[in-house]
Amino acid sequence: MAKPVASPVSAVQHERERLDLLDVALFVRAALLANVSAAGREFGLSAAVASARLAQLERLLGARLLHRTTRRISLTQEGEIFMTRAQTLLDAAAAARASVGRAQTEPQGRLRVSMPSSFGRQHVSPVIPEFLRRYPGVSVDLRLSDHIVDLVDAGVDLAIRLGALKDSTLVAKRLAVNRRVICCAPAYLSARGTPHHPADLAQHECVILADQNSWAFETPAGPLDVRVTGRLVTDNGEVIRDALLAGFGIALKSTWDVAPYLRSGELVTILDSYPLAETVAIWAVYPSRAFVPPKTLALIEFLATHFGDPPYWDVEPR
Repeated sequence: MAKPVASPVSAVQHERERLDLLDVALFVRAALLANVSAAGREFGLSAAVASARLAQLERLLGARLLHRTTRRISLTQEGEIFMTRAQTLLDAAAAARASVGRAQTEPQGRLRVSMPSSFGRQHVSPVIPEFLRRYPGVSVDLRLSDHIVDLVDAGVDLAIRLGALKDSTLVAKRLAVNRRVICCAPAYLSARGTPHHPADLAQHECVILADQNSWAFETPAGPLDVRVTGRLVTDNGEVIRDALLAGFGIALKSTWDVAPYLRSGELVTILDSYPLAETVAIWAVYPSRAFVPPKTLALIEFLATHFGDPPYWDVEPR
């Protein structure tokens, strides 16, 4: 009679003392990234060594965990079962390390970060040198783009995203409130008059962020969606801000981008009695909570502290 192959679950139960947590963590990252080489780089391992360690883990468990092709990897049925147990095991190990201090959790390695261009230049890039001085073992690869990237395909550890999150598979931590206002230059109001109700926007020149030509308000009569129109549509928030400062049109803007101009009076808010219906935030998003490297957690904590609650751009200077 053929000897039955041990299931990965039973293997963990009987051989746990022989499991190397590095191999388990490597397996989780390889599965999430769908790439052994990329996972290996995060642990300072060559592709060959990473592949060998995963093969060793499979031999220990007595089951194939990953389907391998020349381009990608995917979980087998046994791998899906083990993935759940592996995440639990890593969480328990992380909690144990945290209970006795920093131990081996000092942030290390390259951290690839993606974020919107304008927000990144204004509120993140000025403090990255301070972050690097605080964590000398970390290097940062900062990618500024107004296009949403796939974190796994792009090998991104952490992304900063603004507004509502659409990808429910990502883990998100709120970094700050993203307060938004309807605003324009006083010169525009002098030339075109002041709208007193959201519906009045239909008669005005609006400067529109691409794919956001419907603005939702709360009114005494209930939610109201107003379809806005204008001759300038762009995918770049700085273009909108420049148009407003030039006295051309009305726009929906985040205060992180226009707060200095509101304080100086170059821009003013309108329709303040009709708050925007959707509450949005500034988020840190990453692929999984199963194994979050200390370098990622360090930047999340650093930025959340730097932004503050309420964020510093919404606080009147003394």
